[in-house]
Amino acid sequence: MIVGGASGIGLATAHALAARGDRVVIADINAEAAHQRAAELAGSARLDGGEAKLGPAHGRSEAASAVAADVTDEDSVAAAFAAARAIGPVRTVVSCAGLSIIGPIAEIDLAGWQTTIDVCLTGTMLVIKHAARTMEDGGSVVAISSLNGRQPGTTMAAYCSAKAGVLMLVQVAALELGARGIRVNAVSPGLVDTPLVAGLAMVPGLTDEYIENTALGRAGVPDDIAQTVEFLTSDRAGWITGAAFDVNGGAHLKRYPDVLGKVQALAAGSGGG
Repeated sequence: MIVGGASGIGLATAHALAARGDRVVIADINAEAAHQRAAELAGSARLDGGEAKLGPAHGRSEAASAVAADVTDEDSVAAAFAAARAIGPVRTVVSCAGLSIIGPIAEIDLAGWQTTIDVCLTGTMLVIKHAARTMEDGGSVVAISSLNGRQPGTTMAAYCSAKAGVLMLVQVAALELGARGIRVNAVSPGLVDTPLVAGLAMVPGLTDEYIENTALGRAGVPDDIAQTVEFLTSDRAGWITGAAFDVNGGAHLKRYPDVLGKVQALAAGSGGG
């Protein structure tokens, strides 16, 4: 079950897990997109010689299914897991839902702060909570954190705080669920080309500064993260739990870009305040 699986890292992960033979449930707040991605995934399975047959009403197939899930609504999360369990045993759960608002702490909008915490941290907690209630023993959970879980960035107090919280949440969950053989780990991406970071390109020089401060000299792509998730949810990672994997091209070795400075320069150049 991939929560936040209709785009970006979540969608790449859905493809990676389906490629190894998993039956995938794509859960997303955008139910229409989730059903479309499930249909495409099922179509790929048929082209590869599989026998998946997608039902137009419910987006269900042997290869891929889709359910609606709003991670800020516990009833919605619970219903999504119930739907997944009705399809078959739940052995792997990946929590990918996320968003971010930016703004200096002195000016941060409280509603924006709360929404970021609700989606990124509380949403991850709800996914892990209902995964624990639904999963077979011996399964695996992976939460997508961020480079910002360990590296601060100006204007990013809400996102940094939420993602740091995810890292500790994963450790606690690993302790609590270890007796059932359920492994819980985190992956911390750096700059990855996804819809979540598309707005960075609107700030001159910001993407360049990210890449300059990445040891491998490039942004990531969703498959970079998906392949790590695939490993962590496989038997090859059977003795790994409570860990956080930096998959960021070495960005954690350098410094975070000056987001505030770049935004202020843009505002000054456009005559803004």
